[in-house]
Amino acid sequence: MELRQLRHFVAVAEDQHFTRAAERLMVSQSGLSASIRALERELQTPLFVRTTRRVTLTEAGRALLGEAQRILAQVRSAHEAVAAVQGVLRGTLSLGTEQCIAGVHVARLLAAFRRRHPDVEIRLRQAGSGALAEEVAAGRLDLAFAYRAEADTDQLRSAFLNREPMTVLCHPDHRLAAAGAVVTPHDLADEVFVDFHPDWGPRRTTDTAFAAAGVRRTVALEVNDVHGLLDLVDENLGIAVVPRHFRHKRTSLTALPLKDTGEAAYETVALLPPPQAASPAARALMSVLETLPRTEGA
Repeated sequence: MELRQLRHFVAVAEDQHFTRAAERLMVSQSGLSASIRALERELQTPLFVRTTRRVTLTEAGRALLGEAQRILAQVRSAHEAVAAVQGVLRGTLSLGTEQCIAGVHVARLLAAFRRRHPDVEIRLRQAGSGALAEEVAAGRLDLAFAYRAEADTDQLRSAFLNREPMTVLCHPDHRLAAAGAVVTPHDLADEVFVDFHPDWGPRRTTDTAFAAAGVRRTVALEVNDVHGLLDLVDENLGIAVVPRHFRHKRTSLTALPLKDTGEAAYETVALLPPPQAASPAARALMSVLETLPRTEGA
């Protein structure tokens, strides 16, 4: 099994198409097909189900994909480590983040990183915390800024960024705004909620808080964008339970403290692979982060 074959296999799996993968890799389609067939012969199993329009992974292909991506990430890290020893940081920094993550101003951090390491290509992806954790553990991301969902594992470790309570946002004409008091999950049991997808950190924190209080709630309006959430609340279509720093993003809304949530809090971390697997670019980014002031969120 050659690294070239693994690169070919991953490209076809990601593009789900031989022609597009061949164009991306700048190889002939016939050569790419021959490489995949040779890999399948060596493994003695089909890796793709081929149709006239697309290709999909077989069960064996799905099993290979994660390992192949991890191997290629480790090879890339090895090349970058050698370059770092020679005094030049090159390669690629693949970073993931949730929107408006607390504890780090991502754009400012990347600008500072680029000034120090102009030869490193930066790739940024926004997603929910669950997906980001999987991407870092699989080696597809160098690191990610996300919500802490689980304890550290052999494939994933975390570095603390920030911890803050949750706050209720509502329209100024809402009955809660008129009361102007601290609220509990029980006070919100009959409300219409605007919230994020369940994979997002703020949603996970809110679900945990309400579960701890023994209160069931229904999310009627679900979004994947911070400003979309604020717009819905601003039109009085529902209330939102969000990290405290969100209150600065739409000052026209009323913010109310939320209590009686047990130990539930919005805690953000940098998700990293084990130290021996961390890329030089990831280590360099964390070094830059330590020199910058921590923020509530951006």
